[in-house]
Amino acid sequence: MKKTIFRALAKLNKAILPSYSKRQLDLSKASKLQLAIIGWRIYITKNALEQEKTTQW
Repeated sequence: MKKTIFRALAKLNKAILPSYSKRQLDLSKASKLQLAIIGWRIYITKNALEQEKTTQW
């Protein structure tokens, strides 16, 4: 259940949220909203990958 939710959220993030790495955003100059978006994307991606890794064993 968690695996499908995090994978769906990861695909949704990729489609909707901006990619700051492609824009070469400097993290020291990022606004709080940009940092929140980056943190959210990292959290979802990390959990999607962890769920996938734990189910392979």
